[in-house]
Amino acid sequence: MEINLAVLIDGDNIPSAYIKEMMEEIAKFGNPTIKRIYGDWTKPHLAKWKAVLLENAINPIQQYGYTQGKNATDSAMIIDAMDILYSNKVDGFCLVSSDSDFTRLATRLREAGKKVIGIGEKKTPEPFIVACDRFIYIEILKNKDKESEQETSKEKSGKKSSVDKITPKVIRLLSTTISDIADEDGWAFLGDVGSLLQKKQPNFDSRNYGFQKLTPMIGSINKFEVESRENQNSRFKLIYVRNKQN
Repeated sequence: MEINLAVLIDGDNIPSAYIKEMMEEIAKFGNPTIKRIYGDWTKPHLAKWKAVLLENAINPIQQYGYTQGKNATDSAMIIDAMDILYSNKVDGFCLVSSDSDFTRLATRLREAGKKVIGIGEKKTPEPFIVACDRFIYIEILKNKDKESEQETSKEKSGKKSSVDKITPKVIRLLSTTISDIADEDGWAFLGDVGSLLQKKQPNFDSRNYGFQKLTPMIGSINKFEVESRENQNSRFKLIYVRNKQN
């Protein structure tokens, strides 16, 4: 059963460049029945958002900055989120922002039994990330054409790639997660491994490390074994993983 989602976007805090990819990503989790973006639309920095709102059916909410240095957009988003929560029209929320001010909101929505997906830039503070059920970095939501163009330009300019390295800390996280749910022979179903990884670390995503799926990521690390097994109920094989025996 598909769940209904309320998508609330902090227009002052998120770039418009990957709106199409962002909406495609959100659609994987449910049906975005409410789509709103907040900001002061009299300001020139939101001009790029104006061009993509209609084609993505996103409703702009005008919020004037009443006081210098204070972000009125945050308050408007929080008030609307609580109104939507009490209307009981959705099963979950997607909060699109890199601002830690939404940490308490994410926590409150989860306390009410709603699924909370966060989307923001890699600069997003840790408290907001861990307050969500799932957190996705907007930088990985690139189509292949844009990604290859950007990687080529980075190579020419000598800048580092945005892909994270697989560090010993990441390997330990994978290893302990596999051990947590492994059977007596050390094998764990990859689907369960992925689910537990998300609970432990909401921003864990194989795409952060340059892999579209978890299977090739784990297969690229020589500390793990990967095994495909026949599935009697489907044409798709079941993938199991385990830590290599010493």
